[in-house]
Amino acid sequence: MKLTTMTQVAVDGVMQGNGGASDEDRRNGFERGGWARGRGDDETKAFINETYRRADAFLLGRRTYELFAGSWGSLTEQDVPGWETVMRALTTRPKYVASATLTDPAWSGTTVLSDDLAAAVADLKAKPGGELQVHGSGTLTRWLLANDLVDELTLLTVPVVVGQGARLFPDAGPDLALDLVESRVDSRGVTIQVYRPAGRPRYATA
Repeated sequence: MKLTTMTQVAVDGVMQGNGGASDEDRRNGFERGGWARGRGDDETKAFINETYRRADAFLLGRRTYELFAGSWGSLTEQDVPGWETVMRALTTRPKYVASATLTDPAWSGTTVLSDDLAAAVADLKAKPGGELQVHGSGTLTRWLLANDLVDELTLLTVPVVVGQGARLFPDAGPDLALDLVESRVDSRGVTIQVYRPAGRPRYATA
């Protein structure tokens, strides 16, 4: 399977609290949740739905898993008009959680990866199928990128500067060159950019 990630980010790179104002969104004093809700147009909504439709399995960090389990895991398709494809994928496809603390997941179809994560992800990628998808899960996404396990990276950038909160990429970390595969902008200014990792960047020399 191809490992792909999809992350909603603000222009300043913030990914925390994009969808609402849950207790998770308020960690570390964060008070600006919901900055991405309702921002994309119908084409972006269709893009997200189509992405989830392609998923053969999901790989999630613990925080994102618990957020998803508490929302998508407790709803029905009738509760989410327009997002039935997302709901169907999340409830019927296998879900893998990278966590050393989660021991008894209640959401059906969940497997916890608590031991050698690199080996476990490599085993998942070796399985037949289309896409192993990571949504949100900033800590996990950064780790996967640092370990050269990501095949494709999708960023949905919302035209807002949040000014606080956890960012997808830290102030200091490993560097990475990216090849742009696809780019589009919707009628509300949300940009969708699909990248493939391309090794380390080249820097100017004296």
